[in-house]
Amino acid sequence: MKIGLFYGSSTCYTEIVAEKIQATIGAELVDIYNIKEAGLSKINDYDILIFGISTWDYGELQEDWGALWHEVCGLSVQNKLVALFGLGDQDGYGEWFVDALGMLHIELQPQSPRFIGQWPVTGYQFEASKALTDDKQHFVGLAIDEDSQYELSDERIEQWCLQILEEIQAQL
Repeated sequence: MKIGLFYGSSTCYTEIVAEKIQATIGAELVDIYNIKEAGLSKINDYDILIFGISTWDYGELQEDWGALWHEVCGLSVQNKLVALFGLGDQDGYGEWFVDALGMLHIELQPQSPRFIGQWPVTGYQFEASKALTDDKQHFVGLAIDEDSQYELSDERIEQWCLQILEEIQAQL
């Protein structure tokens, strides 16, 4: 079982979270790619994928994802296990908290991946998010706030990694 982790990062925070995910799951299991350098072509090499994206300003995509956005709808992720994580600022941009995470989920959905890693909204304070599941009780992936809840990030990452590993095992 090999996992491909693909992320875009402007200020290194998403990169740091990606590296923590890799370290938690195990470097022998997770290959990590900065999409600015590697692009998205290596996605086809993996049956299990993790995508990391941050939300900028008023619900905007991170610039590396924005540059490749035209490729996202054509990715070959049908029947692949896909987990998502996103970074945002719930205090400064609470009306758009982790919107890019939701935008990525929406863009990938028509390809019929098997999404894993939904994360509860408990413990977050925000006005709105495009990353909520239909029941509004979960995000479509792990939500990280390095601005307002930095002290919770490591614990959330560890719990989420354990959760997705259990979900992967259940689906294999």
